[in-house]
Amino acid sequence: MIDVLLGLQWGDEGKGKIVDFLASQYNIIARFQGGPNAGHTLYVNGQKVVLHTIPSGVFHTHCTNLIGNGVVIDPVTLQKEINTILPLQSDMLDRLFVSQRAHLIIPTHRALDAASEAAKGNDKIGSTLKGIGPAYMDKTGRNGLRVGDILSKNFTEKYNRLKDKHLAMLKQYDTVVDWQQWEADFFAAVEYMRTLKIVNAEYWLEGQLADGKRVLAEGAQGSMLDIDFGTYPFVTSSNTITAGVCSGLGVAPSRVGEVYGITKAYCTRVGGGPFPTELNDETGEALRKAGNEFGATTGRPRRCGWIDLVALRYAIMLSGVTKLIMTKADVLDSFNPIKAAVAYLVDGKETKELPYDLCDTDVTPIYQSFAGWDQPISACTSYNELPQSFKDYCRFTEQYLGAKIAYVSNGTGRDQLLNIS
Repeated sequence: MIDVLLGLQWGDEGKGKIVDFLASQYNIIARFQGGPNAGHTLYVNGQKVVLHTIPSGVFHTHCTNLIGNGVVIDPVTLQKEINTILPLQSDMLDRLFVSQRAHLIIPTHRALDAASEAAKGNDKIGSTLKGIGPAYMDKTGRNGLRVGDILSKNFTEKYNRLKDKHLAMLKQYDTVVDWQQWEADFFAAVEYMRTLKIVNAEYWLEGQLADGKRVLAEGAQGSMLDIDFGTYPFVTSSNTITAGVCSGLGVAPSRVGEVYGITKAYCTRVGGGPFPTELNDETGEALRKAGNEFGATTGRPRRCGWIDLVALRYAIMLSGVTKLIMTKADVLDSFNPIKAAVAYLVDGKETKELPYDLCDTDVTPIYQSFAGWDQPISACTSYNELPQSFKDYCRFTEQYLGAKIAYVSNGTGRDQLLNIS
């Protein structure tokens, strides 16, 4: 079976740490979607490491790691990431496999991303400008370059054909992007990629499953950024929910087992887009400081607010979450009261359903308040040591969502994860 781990909010839920924790139970960690806009943060021997493309099981020597076909890869970013990891994990290349069907990000994808975002003015969607959206557009437009193409003798011809298409598109924008400065590094990184273990991943994965190997599919971004079910158009360009595992790894739905869904104890969002529980006040700023809420990939300050149980229940429904994991619970240590959105007021009517279009809908969250715990839960080493008010907060959350909380993260340390199931 393939178990799944994904974020249930707008990303930044702490997926990297949780995959790192769960990795001991699995033989293979497989990324199934997204691109280098992901920022999965791990702490290895006290050193902070941010993974953008490589699965988060890379620091476990028993784990094989697969970059699946649903991922879009920037060869330059991938090579830099490998060079960062090798001094910490010298055998990682022996355990890293790349799907030949994964699509490539080329320099002019990044140029199109920058020019398109600049042209939106105040309507920017908050792109990380990594070229991910344009790469997925070429994928669905049947123009893209795939990893397997770098092994073709006609790769340069295919590259130039795609580049020329992009250059024609760039003429419609006023913004000039010096994409040429990136081209030499791109081809050098492509040459490096040719030395990696490039595989026919769907057959490779089927063989691993037949041998009894346990697989954990690792998602990027968050459920509320899903291209179909997120807060469109302020979304990413791929399916971030469980359904994306099947298309992003080439596996049947019957293969999916447990679904781990990760949520912060509050909410954050980077960039533009609707955020019903956002706090543009002192409390929001206090959450940002207490949680060190700055993007692992971009460094941008994250917007902060109370947990949104309406949106969270929606995300759980879409992915069939079987086990909830709550992260950053310790960030709420000094807050009293603590609030959770349990319904929306839309056009004068109370609802517990997420509206079709949050962008053009006036939504007022209806909150329920909970007593704070006013003590550092980061010092707790077991469920029994947790304050009763925190347990009450968890129990209410479980009942509202209809899903059990399996673990609570109460600090940044790899061992700060309490089993409360």
